[in-house]
Amino acid sequence: MKQIVLPGTDLEVSSLCLGAGPIGSAVDQGESYRLLDAFLDHGGNFVDSALVYANWLPIEKSISEKTIGRWMKLRGNRGRVVVGTKGAHPDLAAMHVSRLSPGEIVGDLEASLRHLQTDRIDLYWLHRDDPHRPAGEIVETLNGQVIAGKVRWFGCSNWRAPRIREAQAYAAGHGLRSFVADQMMWSAAVIDHQAIADQTIVVMDDPLRQLHRETGLAAVPYTSQAGGLFQKMSVGAQPDGRGAYPAGANQERYERIRRLALDRGLSVSQVVLGYLQSQPFVTIPIVGCRTLEQLLDSVIACDVKLTPAEIADLEA
Repeated sequence: MKQIVLPGTDLEVSSLCLGAGPIGSAVDQGESYRLLDAFLDHGGNFVDSALVYANWLPIEKSISEKTIGRWMKLRGNRGRVVVGTKGAHPDLAAMHVSRLSPGEIVGDLEASLRHLQTDRIDLYWLHRDDPHRPAGEIVETLNGQVIAGKVRWFGCSNWRAPRIREAQAYAAGHGLRSFVADQMMWSAAVIDHQAIADQTIVVMDDPLRQLHRETGLAAVPYTSQAGGLFQKMSVGAQPDGRGAYPAGANQERYERIRRLALDRGLSVSQVVLGYLQSQPFVTIPIVGCRTLEQLLDSVIACDVKLTPAEIADLEA
């Protein structure tokens, strides 16, 4: 797996990011260690977690971060891992109440540092936005943590394009750092945003895509394989049409993916990840693997490039 320099930073990250949502919960500790070891063995180094991961389950809180922290301490490999984690997520029992005050941001960061057993986060993400809070205040808070040595770089997750532009403008006008990457829900699948229960989730849209084209801001999309939607269809499963992925539109999208895979001698996974990695700005898909087989399938697919014409055909 190749490594690239994240634009505007000194971070050399792998072309795939390992999503740690299932680490320590859906995947037990022993298997989590094996997945993390295999990711490093195949050239990966970029791991994405969050303070809130698996807190919806009746188990140890922040188990994803804690499992990664235990693994890094056991292996003695902190220097090989680009640690990304997210904070400032609303309380799960009150998703309508934002948590982006300076105290909440710093408090979440301190908790993540303890869980991960490290003294700094390589890429710290704000998990959600608060449109009612000035972006400048948030930028100031994050820059304070950079100065304190607790954060190297920072990004945003589920922020809309106008708010990112507001943050960038404030940072530029005050000689401060701004976001170096953006996380959004994005894949080769057709997504119905209105069908997503959590309306604080931001899906890649035209304004956001234009922002990335104009500024070169890196995109690090989650659900990059649409929960395995097209891989499941390739073995005969039919989309049920529930949730974020409408059945009819994605059946048509799958047929286009299947034809391209046949024409190019690629797997469905290679086309799905290649779609994201062939964008006109740096895009690093987050892959949420639960088995070694899934991880290896993603790693094999990570170097495929599609042409602009092939991307246009998939999106038609």
